[in-house]
Amino acid sequence: MEVPPEFVEVNNERQKLEKALNIMISKIGPIPIANTRIMPYGWRKAAKGRTVWRIIEEIISQNLEKNHVEYGFETVSPAESEVGVYDFEFKLPDGSTSFVNIKSAVDGTKPSKDDISKGDKLLYFYREHLNENLYVATFVIKFHDDMTITLEKCIVFPVSWIPDVYVNPSNNGNLQSSFYKDLSKATFRTNEEFEEKLFSALEVATKKKKRKFESITLDLLTDDPNNH
Repeated sequence: MEVPPEFVEVNNERQKLEKALNIMISKIGPIPIANTRIMPYGWRKAAKGRTVWRIIEEIISQNLEKNHVEYGFETVSPAESEVGVYDFEFKLPDGSTSFVNIKSAVDGTKPSKDDISKGDKLLYFYREHLNENLYVATFVIKFHDDMTITLEKCIVFPVSWIPDVYVNPSNNGNLQSSFYKDLSKATFRTNEEFEEKLFSALEVATKKKKRKFESITLDLLTDDPNNH
């Protein structure tokens, strides 16, 4: 990935974070989730990222918090809220502070349009932290027959570089992306440029939602026998 000079600093931080997280998960190793005694038929439909996501998030946050110096961080602090746009913040020895949103993906699955964060909360975050970076750290999960999982690798992607900025009007106004795990498709933007792009996407989503509501209301009124 060729990075323009004005974005080299962000990419250097991204690489440091990605390297640290990959070293960490190699040390964590297999994570026991269940066993074949209590689940004799294996994972079945439970072999999905959302099944184990909360456990993974906690394992990552706690290991980073405990061993932050070993992985090159000045500090690592978990988010106070479970419904915010990031899961932990970190500070590097140079004094810079950044934020990380933990995601999971199952090894071998096809790319899909996934939720990143609530669009309006993300917009508020960038307006409050315009000079700080927010990353999506995607941990690729592999499910094993012995009812353990392993974190195969971690991909770190700056949220402001997501190429397909789309807010779904029918899904709680979430920012969604199909390419947040593919750095070759990164669109280099400043936080300010991304904030403007996200604002426009939110406006489009709001208008679509309003038109849909008006259409449904009109259909209901048309079908109501009391209106005839």
